[in-house]
Amino acid sequence: MNIGQAAKASGVSAKMIRYYEQTGLIPPADRTESGYRDYADSDVHMLRFIRRARDLGFQVAEIDELLSLWRDRDRQSADVKRITATHIEELRRKIASLEQMADTLQTLSDCCAGDHRPDCPILADLENATDASQAKGRADGLKRLPR
Repeated sequence: MNIGQAAKASGVSAKMIRYYEQTGLIPPADRTESGYRDYADSDVHMLRFIRRARDLGFQVAEIDELLSLWRDRDRQSADVKRITATHIEELRRKIASLEQMADTLQTLSDCCAGDHRPDCPILADLENATDASQAKGRADGLKRLPR
């Protein structure tokens, strides 16, 4: 099948398929006599694997490792689990960071009167923050200010 058909069958765009080939994540496709890429069902299966791994947030380097393990029938599942556990830890760190951002923004939003006056603690915080810890400290301090 051509790249368009492989893209449709796998759910991976033709542009990403070319990128994965270029970076070596997947081997170059066979070519027809006229030079067009020619994909087999096994290529589509591999692209679906990659798509699912991307949907779960794995980075390209991690996917490359997972693909190597997937192809290796002598693999140890402990290696796969190690990669997954590391990825879970990173996801949990990102979730905690996003929750902290949401809490800070909620505090700032709660402190903003949202009326006709120009004073706005949200804009003041954005203007004056140099790092996340200072922004959180100011937002926590705003909780104590009267409205």
